[in-house]
Amino acid sequence: MNESERPRLLQYDRWRLVRLSPVVLTCVIAGLAYTTPPETAFSRLLPAAPALAAAMWPVLPTVLLGTVCLLLMIGLSIVFPDLGTWWTASGIIAVTVAAAYGSHVRLQRERTLFHVRLVADAAQQVVLSPMPRRIGSIEIESLYLAAAAEARIGGDFYEVADTRYGVRLLIGDVRGKGLPAVGAAAAIVNSFREAAYSEADMVSVARRLDASSTRYSVAFPLDGPVERFATALLVQIPHEGGRIEILNCGHPPPLLLNDGELCPLEPTSPSPPLNLAELIGDHYTIDAFDFAVGDLLLLYTDGVSEARARDGGFFPLAAWMRQQPLSSPHELLAALHRDLLRYNRGRLNDDIAALAVRLREPSE
Repeated sequence: MNESERPRLLQYDRWRLVRLSPVVLTCVIAGLAYTTPPETAFSRLLPAAPALAAAMWPVLPTVLLGTVCLLLMIGLSIVFPDLGTWWTASGIIAVTVAAAYGSHVRLQRERTLFHVRLVADAAQQVVLSPMPRRIGSIEIESLYLAAAAEARIGGDFYEVADTRYGVRLLIGDVRGKGLPAVGAAAAIVNSFREAAYSEADMVSVARRLDASSTRYSVAFPLDGPVERFATALLVQIPHEGGRIEILNCGHPPPLLLNDGELCPLEPTSPSPPLNLAELIGDHYTIDAFDFAVGDLLLLYTDGVSEARARDGGFFPLAAWMRQQPLSSPHELLAALHRDLLRYNRGRLNDDIAALAVRLREPSE
């Protein structure tokens, strides 16, 4: 058996045992009712079995279990004539009818949730399309966690494009949550997919992203005076490595790890967040940094650096990053995923997106 499949099989076995719990409960109650004195009246607990079945079974099996409980009650009344059969039988019938209705409502909600998940998965494919894990000597890995577990996707976004100018990366975060944020993120990502290939410099790419974000905000305005905007980070990596170029539009600075030395790649001059260039000016600054073979570059959204523990403390991302070995991007993000969920005990305050990049030897 594959080691990766074992936890899944164990989870399936546990769920199968849970689904059998109404049958087990019925057998236990019937056994106790038969082996204990009549005045103990364990038989009065039989209505609990169909009530439990409604939480996990379809309508017909729930009704069948209620019928079995009713027949068991009639059988027990033959053995013990003074059990108060009709009162308990009436309770079993009433609970079974209510349980069947509850099972029907639950199934309808599950179908609705299933279709919502299909829509969310489709939206995720639009905004967060599968990324290549390696482009030439550049190794890339991505991580995305939605704050709402059922939502599957939120306002964080990322994309990569292998262009003639180099490998271009985008990561960003739309202010707000829900479908409006997803729509704004999709507009920005789709614009990047076109501009990254056609524009020779990243300033022009940033202006295209800002224009797309502005058009989307005009077409789908928010209620109230709040302005929609998005932070974004553009990175250009030459195919052969060397020096990378970064354009930071109000986004948390990426972290570069090199032989245990951690360097936050801060911008020399701030560039405007997307959709705010008309308000605060459209002056964009590109900074260049060394990026050598073996270096690890981490791009992330503020959901990572601002993840909170129960005591209110932020996740110590810089200190955590210094402790990481120069491993593969996949191992780095797997450790980040694990430690973030452990730090805030599985309760995300915001969506989380991250990209890890490493330059490998061309011969590797």
